[in-house]
Amino acid sequence: MRIFPLILLIIVLLTVVLLYDSNTRLVTTEYTLHYRNLPAGFDGYRIAVISDLHAAQFGSDNERLIAMVAAAQPDIIAITGDLIDGHKKPPQEEQLQIAETLTAGLVEIAPVYYITGNHDWNSGGLRELTPILEKLGVNILRNRFLELKSGGDSLILAGTDDRNGPAEMIKPDELVERIRAAFGDSFIVMLEHRNNNLQLYSELGVDLIISGHAHGGMIRLPFTDGLVGPQRDLFPTYTSGIYPMGDTNMLVSRGLGNHTGLPRFMNNPQVVVAVLRQT
Repeated sequence: MRIFPLILLIIVLLTVVLLYDSNTRLVTTEYTLHYRNLPAGFDGYRIAVISDLHAAQFGSDNERLIAMVAAAQPDIIAITGDLIDGHKKPPQEEQLQIAETLTAGLVEIAPVYYITGNHDWNSGGLRELTPILEKLGVNILRNRFLELKSGGDSLILAGTDDRNGPAEMIKPDELVERIRAAFGDSFIVMLEHRNNNLQLYSELGVDLIISGHAHGGMIRLPFTDGLVGPQRDLFPTYTSGIYPMGDTNMLVSRGLGNHTGLPRFMNNPQVVVAVLRQT
């Protein structure tokens, strides 16, 4: 009985340490994705992924986050939505300043591409955020696509607008149809904030989807794929890592910030790096 309070104290202290670490220590996770149809010029191409910032800061002016992205030596940087937070904590003006400072640092590292997330729309701040990003030279992909070139080859980078956007916006299948009409069977990398369209994109022949939204399931324990989803659903799927279906891979970032009120646990804020490899 005498040892029980000591064991309890150790458990409490360990939990506090893990909670602090899980919510403050940035990690980089690199995933290598192999494709038979990857153009040779993109063999080794590196895509750094920033997702679900929710106006969080890691160091003064996000200097730790910017340094971590720079250390990854990306060819491009993809921001997959929710730069700002719909709950307006901190106030929107401060959130926009955080977004501006971060993206100003990122564009010095590599070309930056941005898609909207549900919170970017819910916050009401997208109207102010868009010109800030445009001024900095960020490429905004709202149901748009463009051709990336490397080593004499090309692939298509596309991005969807989050479904919280305009009701009349085109659907993913129409976006892919337009890509095929313009570029035939080109290799397609699709940026989409939400992580629930793997089957659709697999049927459409998209090669790689890069998403976020799930926040890694907030609480991660061994042998789970996260415990809590974005809608407070239990045991969500597609929360972190690579999910294959047919010839399609979906890469899901655990993201950086938090808006749920539930702290991260064993689920550190994450910068993802996708490395494309030809097989």
